[in-house]
Amino acid sequence: MMVLADFVKQKRKEVNLTQEEFAERAGVALTVIRKIEQGKENMNLEKVNQVLKMFGHILAPVNAKELFSTKE
Repeated sequence: MMVLADFVKQKRKEVNLTQEEFAERAGVALTVIRKIEQGKENMNLEKVNQVLKMFGHILAPVNAKELFSTKE
């Protein structure tokens, strides 16, 4: 599984955009792109999704109880 930081950086480079150009096209601040690519924690999910939508992806919250529940 690819780490979010690596995924965003790889995809950005595939389309030959600088961090500045990518931030502008995604509609987020340059600091958002830098934080994502540096793997910073506690990112705003809405901002991360703005970036991921450029590649046709989104992140969604997961209900931990459902994730670890066992069905009988």
